[in-house]
Amino acid sequence: DGIPQLNGWLKELQRIQHAPPKDFVVSIGTGSQDLVTKALQMLISPGDNVLFESPGYVGVIAFLRHQPCNLIDVQLDSHGVVPAKLREQLDNWPTDKRKPKMLYTVPVGGNPTGVSQTLERKKEIYDIAREHNLLILEDDPYYYLQFGDKVPSYLSMDTDGRVLRFDSMSKILSSGLRVGWATGPAELVNVMNLVTQTANLQPSSVAQAITYTLVDSWGHQGFYEHTLKVAAFYKQRCQLFCSFARKHLEGLAEWVEPDAGMFVWFYLKGIDDSFDLILTKAVEKKVLLVPGIEFYCHPKEVGPVQFVRASFSNVSDEDMDAGLERLASLLREHIAEATNTI
Repeated sequence: DGIPQLNGWLKELQRIQHAPPKDFVVSIGTGSQDLVTKALQMLISPGDNVLFESPGYVGVIAFLRHQPCNLIDVQLDSHGVVPAKLREQLDNWPTDKRKPKMLYTVPVGGNPTGVSQTLERKKEIYDIAREHNLLILEDDPYYYLQFGDKVPSYLSMDTDGRVLRFDSMSKILSSGLRVGWATGPAELVNVMNLVTQTANLQPSSVAQAITYTLVDSWGHQGFYEHTLKVAAFYKQRCQLFCSFARKHLEGLAEWVEPDAGMFVWFYLKGIDDSFDLILTKAVEKKVLLVPGIEFYCHPKEVGPVQFVRASFSNVSDEDMDAGLERLASLLREHIAEATNTI
């Protein structure tokens, strides 16, 4: 479960940040995705149904496609999972089919949508989880990248021990460190540790020692102040990116300006499918986006998708402007061709 010094430091951080109402333990992994996949591997039995945001994080989708489970789409809107739709799904679940036992969610700055769940929505979803005996896998790597006041986590309201939370240093210290941590009931986290023993023995002691040396020198308050600076940096990047989007894509696309994270989810008007446009024509113009179809659990059932994901994390101001201008030009060309005006 990680070197004792860092594990203890992170456990105290969780007490300060989330004040979980139930006893909990912490386990460190080789990045949070390492822990997410171990948790899923631990929990899934053949034939299980897993509730999964649609669209959702492609890294976990890729893992789950090779697990003996069924992925059940959960509808999103501009504030993430829609509680009414989730409740309707579960209330009307067929009696001859196994009910889902877990919900996987990225509640803040979702990847790919960039949307975040409100506190009221989280409370309602937690109540639904209690009613239907769901575990909540709270994958929250963008928690510290909220641009305003932090919305309380699922962990902070977990009176039943039904939340497994996953955090990451990747977005706030360095992605190359590959240090993440899981927080939750000992009954679950201890089994994840057994998976680690049979998979990769332990997370890197060197990476943990580097991380601990830094965060210990800061203290918990210093660490938190650092995350505020990181969030301010991403907020500035987001605002600039969205200003360029308004400049170039007004009338050509729709989007919700994120309040956390590093992604914008564009709905492209006037096209039937973003796949070829993004992977062929945009690449030729040196514009890198991800076609929306990649983020759906059941792409064949979804059909053509008009969405694309953009990231503003690692691009210069000039390239933001140029990239979105080129995307706008491509969209105009595509629409003109489709209407036979060229």
